[in-house]
Amino acid sequence: MVDWSPIAKVYDPLKAGSIDGTDVEPHDRAVWRAMCARYKPNKGVVGDPLLTLFVARLNPLTTEEKLHQVFSKFGDIKRLRLVRDVVTGFSKRYAFVEYKEERAVVRARRDANKLVVDQQELFVDFELERTLKGWIPRRLGGGLGGKKESGQLRFGGRDRPFRKPINLVVGPSHQEWTSGGRREWERPGGRDRDDRDKRDRGRDDRPYRGREDNRYQERSRYRDRR
Repeated sequence: MVDWSPIAKVYDPLKAGSIDGTDVEPHDRAVWRAMCARYKPNKGVVGDPLLTLFVARLNPLTTEEKLHQVFSKFGDIKRLRLVRDVVTGFSKRYAFVEYKEERAVVRARRDANKLVVDQQELFVDFELERTLKGWIPRRLGGGLGGKKESGQLRFGGRDRPFRKPINLVVGPSHQEWTSGGRREWERPGGRDRDDRDKRDRGRDDRPYRGREDNRYQERSRYRDRR
């Protein structure tokens, strides 16, 4: 695949759920739900999406003041929003940080990712909701990231990037034909059958012969005693 790229240009839930972007069927209900979802980005969100970072996996007790203290080390912050539940007011464990300069965004994404804050390892990446076409959030079955150990298979993210598809190239030796058809070792199971025959012919059966000889000697001694 010449046009393959580890960074997706357009979000596709089926591709995001594939380790190499070649799946043709969804492997779980979340991918199927994302494929059927009709999501539009929130138009009420303000700020420059190219200068905004997405911060996830926060400690539920982490506050806006703590985040501002941590992320202000990388540059001047223009706006910081910790997403909270509209009913309970509890943190949803993710936030958005908008910087004033592009170099601060790049530095924070590079150095703040996997930074431990309040005993939690953060996940930091660029905002995708307004920058990646066709984006579906995680609550609708989309999103990127996730880990295979947790059973949430998403391989298009920063933790689990797409792998380059493996193209199986058939060598010239496999395409050679004889007048009577394929060679014996090219036939299905031919090589395995030959290997088994060689192992059987080379098997050492001397212990069994020794056992028979011992039995014969014991019988001879018994006859001599009688």
